[in-house]
Order: sequence, then structure tokens, then C-alpha cells
Amino acid sequence: MSAQDEPLSQLQAQQARSHGRAGASFAGAIEFRAVGFSTARATILHDISLTFEAGRITCLLGPSGCGKTTVLRLAAGVARPTAGRILLEGREVAGPSTFVPPEQRNVGLMFQDYALFPHLTVLQNVVYGLYAVSTEDARKAALTALERVGLVDLADRFPNRLSGGEQQRVALARAIVPRPQVILMDEPFSGLDQRLRDHVRADTLAVVRETRSTAVLVTHDPMEAIEFADYIYLMRSGGIVQRGTPQELYSEPRDAAAAQFFASYNLFSGRVQGGQVATPLGPVAATGHADGSTVDVLVRPTAVALSPGHEGVEAYVLESRFLGEHQRLSLAFPGHETPVIATLDRSRLVSQGGAHRFVMDETGIHIFKKP
Repeated sequence: MSAQDEPLSQLQAQQARSHGRAGASFAGAIEFRAVGFSTARATILHDISLTFEAGRITCLLGPSGCGKTTVLRLAAGVARPTAGRILLEGREVAGPSTFVPPEQRNVGLMFQDYALFPHLTVLQNVVYGLYAVSTEDARKAALTALERVGLVDLADRFPNRLSGGEQQRVALARAIVPRPQVILMDEPFSGLDQRLRDHVRADTLAVVRETRSTAVLVTHDPMEAIEFADYIYLMRSGGIVQRGTPQELYSEPRDAAAAQFFASYNLFSGRVQGGQVATPLGPVAATGHADGSTVDVLVRPTAVALSPGHEGVEAYVLESRFLGEHQRLSLAFPGHETPVIATLDRSRLVSQGGAHRFVMDETGIHIFKKP
């Protein structure tokens, strides 16, 4: 049974049951100090310094191959850095002469493919995350964790009888049952149908916050990071490009590539003259850029709006698409070959084929020096 096979109504019914609360943990901070990781063929990470603060949900965000999963593996102890040091609550767990194995780090790990044992039942898979406790205590703790994720009724099933959403919640139960200081999650929602992903993600977030553990989520989805994280590290080519809160990274991207990772943009290039740069929608103030310099102007589609009067620039509507709460327009501006995309709310629907005047909202504009 695949993730797409689990009906949304079934998931909602399970979430509506009276769940227990996840047991609280003593959150721990993980610190990377100038960490590198190389293989015989390539350098995967170079000079990474970051901190996963205690009790905070942090996202490692970036495109495939940027090194974010390697950071997670190093934090878990399933890989060893080739340079630098890793500390857990101030104690070195990896370094030039130190390496603490994963089972001694009190870290919970959720894999992308859930990594459930096919020959063990749901309950047995969750119990597997416990050791150094009696069989009866392990069983009680596992059932409590399964109750919290809404799967206690499926304790005797095997993984091949579960949907993708159910398997994900078993993996979450197994990760939280030892009450780890840190929970590490490697793209745990990527295999789920979009209808289920939002619900499973919301429930996972609730469970993680209840445990009060430090949590680290690896994802390539910027909207998932914005929804899930308290703090984000944006990665590119084995390094940290930018760090900050979701609002800071979205509103104040460091460069054009960072901006375009979080949202689609209309891209215009021009030369600064008199403190301004010309665009098809009119001039834009180029604060901080010298006259004569060439810049890229990025304008969010949501920053292109219908003019309330006679201000702005007239454009011809090449295409109009209704998208439920919004409509997307493809606009032709005089002297500009590439269509400009605008995303408007549905309060005033615009039809294809007409001409209208448009203005820009400066809060949705970013200007960067052209590389």
C-alpha cells in the first residue's frame, strides 16, 4: 500500500482520536566547529560552523547534493568528519582524536525511507528503539508513543500492511520513544502524497514540540522549512550560504540564488543611473549600488499589482489563469520581450486580452549586483 492509498478521511479520523502526549526530553545542543567531510573523490562539506540550539527546530535547506544529509549523518554519528569538531551539549563527540558512536549520543534519527524492519510488527519496530530497560517497560513506552501518533490500534501489523503515512508515523514513534535529546529527520515527508503531507507534517510538528527535543529537519522544500522551522540554514555546494529565521531568509535573501530558492521572481537586468534602475514597470531605487554598476532586479509576481488609478505602466494581458484564491497573469510590457508574471488575489478578476495599468510593491523587490 503506497502513501497515496491512505484516504485523507482515514488520516483525519486517526488524528481526531484522543492521543496521549509525547514524553518530554532534556533537549541538547549540537555544535559544528569548522567541520569538513571529504571522500577520495570529492569534498562534500567544507568549513561548516553551525549550532542546533537546544529545544529549537532547525531546518537544513538546500538543493539535492548540497551536503545537508551529510551534516545530519555527521550529527547522528553514522559518519565521521574528516576535519573539525562536533560537540553535543559541550562534550566532544567527534574530532581528530574522538568519536562517540551513535548509540551513545542519545539522538533519534528518522530516515527518508523510514527504515522499518519488514519482519517486525509495528510494536516491535518501536520497541527496537529501546535498550537497557526491561521488556515490560519497553512495551509500555512503545505503546504510549504509538498512542501519541495515533497508531496504537495497528501495533500488531507488519510494515507492508501500512500506508506511507502510517509508516512515517511509526518511524516518528520509534524516534521519540527513547526520549532523545536531539531528533534528526531526513526528508521524512518527501514520499507522501501532497494531501497527506500537510496533515502528517502538522502532527509531526506537534509531537516534536511536545517532546521539547532539539529537532533538525533536512528538506529541499522552502515552504516546508518556513512552516516547520524556528531557524534555517540555507546550504549550497557544501557550505552555509545564509542563516536566520524563516522571515529573515524570505524577506532579506543574501543573493539572487537565495531569493529564487524561496520564491519565483521576474528578473530584469539594468544599469544604475541617478540612483535608479529602469524596469518594464518603471524605475526602481537602487539604494546601495553605485551609478554605472550593472544589477539584477528581482520582482515577486505578488509585487505586481493593478493600479488603482492612472499610475503605473500599461501592459497587455497575454494569459489569465484562475488558481482558486489567486489568479496568475502573463503580461506584455512595451519594449520588453519576456512576459512578466503577476499573481493577484481574486477580488478583481482580470480577463485575457485586455490592457491594464500595473504598479509594483517595493517590499517584493530585491536588487543584487550582477555577478
